Amino acid sequence: MNSFMPRIEISLSQIQKNTEFLSGMYMEKGVSLMGVTKAVLGEPSIAKAMIQGGVKFIADSRIENILRMKNAGISIPFVLLRTPLSQAESIVESVDISLNTEIETLKKLSYHAKAQNKTHQVIIMAELGDLREGVLLSDLSEFFRKTLSLTHIKIVGIGCNLACYGGVKPDEKNMQKLSKLVDSLENEFQMDLKIISGGNSANHEWFNSNKNVDRVNNIRLGESILLGCETVNRKTIPGLHTGAFQLVAEVIESKKKPSLPSGEIGQDAFGNIPSFQDNGIRQRVILALGNQDTMPSGLKFSDKLNFLGSSSDHIILDSPHDNIQAGDEIRASLNYGGLLSTMTSPFVRKYFTNCNGHTAI
Repeated sequence: MNSFMPRIEISLSQIQKNTEFLSGMYMEKGVSLMGVTKAVLGEPSIAKAMIQGGVKFIADSRIENILRMKNAGISIPFVLLRTPLSQAESIVESVDISLNTEIETLKKLSYHAKAQNKTHQVIIMAELGDLREGVLLSDLSEFFRKTLSLTHIKIVGIGCNLACYGGVKPDEKNMQKLSKLVDSLENEFQMDLKIISGGNSANHEWFNSNKNVDRVNNIRLGESILLGCETVNRKTIPGLHTGAFQLVAEVIESKKKPSLPSGEIGQDAFGNIPSFQDNGIRQRVILALGNQDTMPSGLKFSDKLNFLGSSSDHIILDSPHDNIQAGDEIRASLNYGGLLSTMTSPFVRKYFTNCNGHTAI
């Protein structure tokens, strides 16, 4: 079945080894890991590889992905990374812990938890400067007070998110601020916050440069596990595999063509007005892969193939080779955006490799 294209080849053994390496590294300073599966659509095989590698929780931003993994028999604690008020009932029913920043949502969660005879666990997210999600620090004490008044909600931790929207780097200053917040809240409310989730794959540089991580005892990792890099500078983390995912597409045309179109230039299929440089006659390769399958800007092609452009169904490459023919396979590695879009596409076959052979779905 590996002739099917387009396909993404996924090395489960590399994902497991990356997880083992990172779990061991972080646990040296008492930090547990949440394995984040949102970039891979909650793929159960990948979640299992993370669990075998040592993550203590599986975290995802979509309840549908969590249900997919639970239906596949995965029973590790699940954490929902965003909490839509409209999904409160199913969140209480299916998720162990959710991240929260809105009191009205917490009230709804408490209501449904009472109806289901449960106590729902929550992590309160604090705003430390990145401006994606989080309770403002000036409001945090009152927010805790209101949350603690809810009968069927239990605060089990506090967290923050950095370098996702605003690009604010986790550093000694904002991580110390988080630790001081924990101390202050625990003293004020005479409580024990078990999970102090200090961030994500962007925390690698901070973690390596500080012997003392203070109160932080959890990190949420997706990209580092999956692609082997940190997310501030996208540098490879030494000791990790970076090729666990490979996208393979079929060549459907390979011809020498002018590099400059002829005729009046108007908008392309997506409303852009393209510009071109005249490089003479070039070998042009077209792949059976397009914007509906992946995010072309998130791909890196081998063999010195240069990306020229894309449409819904085609990617056009400039090639130094004139021996590429229709039917040949072209491989590409992916960044996070490329991985996210490719794993989401129903048109790309997912093909798993591991120690026991190959499996396609």
